[in-house]
Amino acid sequence: MKNVVLIGGGTGLSAMMQGLKELDDINLTAIISVADDGGSTGRLRDNYDMPAMGDIRHVLCAMAADRDDSIFPALMNYRFSGDEDVGGHQLGNLIFTALTDITGSFMGAVQAIGKVLKVRGEILPVSLDNAILYALMADGTLVRGEKNIPSLNNSIEKVFYQQKVQPYSKAVKAIEEADLIIYGIGSLYTSIIPNLIVDGISQAIYNNLCPKVYFCNAMSQPGETDGFSMEDHVSALEKHLYKNAVDCCILNSRPIPEETLQLYEKSAGYPINALSETHTYQVWKRPLILIDEKGKIRHDPMAVADVVEELVKQLSDSVKPVIKTDLQASEISQ
Repeated sequence: MKNVVLIGGGTGLSAMMQGLKELDDINLTAIISVADDGGSTGRLRDNYDMPAMGDIRHVLCAMAADRDDSIFPALMNYRFSGDEDVGGHQLGNLIFTALTDITGSFMGAVQAIGKVLKVRGEILPVSLDNAILYALMADGTLVRGEKNIPSLNNSIEKVFYQQKVQPYSKAVKAIEEADLIIYGIGSLYTSIIPNLIVDGISQAIYNNLCPKVYFCNAMSQPGETDGFSMEDHVSALEKHLYKNAVDCCILNSRPIPEETLQLYEKSAGYPINALSETHTYQVWKRPLILIDEKGKIRHDPMAVADVVEELVKQLSDSVKPVIKTDLQASEISQ
């Protein structure tokens, strides 16, 4: 059994988990960002001074056993209509808040919901702090709050926390014991990197010489990765971590229908491509996506699972870890 750790948040990581939970030969751990401060999650964070639960709720539902036969994932994701009282809230977020009070801890709520949903694998917040994400833009503008970062017509220089954010000890331990670490799938600056810049997380990743794999997004994200190539995504990860933090990058190879491309162009979204054939890391091109009934691009959970299974089988051969003994701890970004 190999220990596989995924680091991310939101719907992208949820799609991965739907497929990965079906693999029998891995111990699966998801480490989730708690920087979300929009919508229902943001309101509850403000009122109850607790970590963001929205992304964790998504992943819990994705990792639920017998997902198709259970009404609980649908209930957890149910959103009340309206804009007053419970209007706009997801039922799962309210249950999360109540269970945090009942059990006496945020992790108590995670474990209680995981037990009800019969979750396959372990789900860990990257921190139990009520962390606020900031972004410094290329023109010097400072943006506070994850929800506000993609809203500016600007280029992101870096994201960071102004206060010290304490890593969750079990998340650090999972990284230390991982045989394979995966970044993604998800929003680069607001789902993946917020995990990597938590104090102690980058050091744990650096210290573990196992392969590090990045599942690159299929499309650019307006407000975050406008005009980005595959190489730009990897460079942003390494800028917030350390040089050679990616050993292998997985890029979608499935052609995108013209009508879907036109749909995304209306909101300034474009396919992510590799600009070069030569890299310091391996590049695996695989058919990773499907098109839903609305013409939207979604990552195919089973296609992602096939790639991870391939990675696990070839840990010693195809994905060689970069031995980082020539790097100094001072090169790790914090």
